[in-house]
Amino acid sequence: MIVFPAIDLIGGKVVRLERGDRKKVTVYSDDPLNVAKGFLEQGATWLHVVDLSAAFEEDEYARNANTQAIKKLCKESGLNIDVGGGVRSLERIDEFASFGAKRIALGTVLIKDPEFAERAASEYKELLVADVASKQGFVKINGWRENVNLTSGDVVETLVSLGFKHLVFTDISRDGMQTGIDVSTYEHISRVAGFPVVASGGISSLDDIKALVCAGDVVFEGCIIGRALYEGAFTLKDALVVAESAC
Repeated sequence: MIVFPAIDLIGGKVVRLERGDRKKVTVYSDDPLNVAKGFLEQGATWLHVVDLSAAFEEDEYARNANTQAIKKLCKESGLNIDVGGGVRSLERIDEFASFGAKRIALGTVLIKDPEFAERAASEYKELLVADVASKQGFVKINGWRENVNLTSGDVVETLVSLGFKHLVFTDISRDGMQTGIDVSTYEHISRVAGFPVVASGGISSLDDIKALVCAGDVVFEGCIIGRALYEGAFTLKDALVVAESAC
């Protein structure tokens, strides 16, 4: 199982939000590359990077600072970068691909512009990741600020039919809260998708990671861990050991 340590960016700084709320932000570092090197030293091979300034449609300065940070992260030897946040055009996909990103996540645009989603899936294939965030079973978009009257299952089913092969599923109610995970939610989503998913939101202990391992690689391709690492609940090194262990 892949463990993706997370770097969320606002104005070039490493932050975490509570349940995606822009007003509830904690800044952990103003040096994303140094944070990434720390993860690399502990054994990371993948890094999950989110451009929150783009997702929240913030000012040009904040967005440019994030773009430059992402470019540097993609150049760091030994790390595969999975990047997303506010990716809503083919030009942005091309830009991240030119930086060397190994996966590029699309979120809001998948709901807002299904024709674009179909075209992107056809052209970029496994480079792309569908990023679906849900609260109480219903999908939220636009930096998790906007409700849409679509269930997570219906959205996932549609995206798979368009050709998406990778899926990050976020349980918004648990994201950034270190409250633990609901494995059954992900089991449902993986059944709908027909392939293993990446779990995001709420991982707070090594026991949570163990639960993912025990659910099996037919359910989970990987997991994204953020606040628990920054708050010292456990180390990335220990998380990787558990992720590679038998149930």
